[in-house]
Amino acid sequence: MIRVLLVDDQHLIRAGLRMLCDAQTDIEVVGEADNGRDAILLAARLIPDVVVMDLRMPGVDGITATGRILADRPATRVVVLTTFGDDDHLYPALAAGACGFLLKDAPPADLLDGVRRAAAGDSPFSQEVLRRLVHRAVHVRAETPRPVEGLTAREQDVLNLVAEGFSNTEIAERLHIGVTTVKTHITSLMTKTGSPNRVRLALFARDA
Repeated sequence: MIRVLLVDDQHLIRAGLRMLCDAQTDIEVVGEADNGRDAILLAARLIPDVVVMDLRMPGVDGITATGRILADRPATRVVVLTTFGDDDHLYPALAAGACGFLLKDAPPADLLDGVRRAAAGDSPFSQEVLRRLVHRAVHVRAETPRPVEGLTAREQDVLNLVAEGFSNTEIAERLHIGVTTVKTHITSLMTKTGSPNRVRLALFARDA
């Protein structure tokens, strides 16, 4: 039996979720809360397997409540259920430790599947949210400089900063090393990459 705590400031939403869960043979609603503060207290007392968490609530919001609940009991699985699927809500919720992110306009079957998947250790996401995560991951990967073979980790750091147009002094400050050390790394980088000067080195770094 999957023990579920429902957290939402709208009574009708909680009532609908309870009816949906109560109709299942493997899901038991052990408690309800209409704000983050009560959710934290109930989670500590009832020890649910899964918390279905709204984000926007009076007082303590869902993101803060998620972080507090998981700090006290990391084994608890928190699935966000919200109307807001934008990045301003998605990434803070994931950073707080939520294992899944579902939208309230999702079909009931998706919510039940999300609860079961969360309890089994999986991470349920609405398709719209999942597409956004994949798009962002691909975009970030495309912008991340690829490592050049044969370089030390410090040389790679210096090369990345050269590509961004930082001076030797700025590189030294950012990496907490001496300017002379930076110059030594740049000389080594020019040799290893076949770049005759700093400009060509920066262009090489951009291409790589």
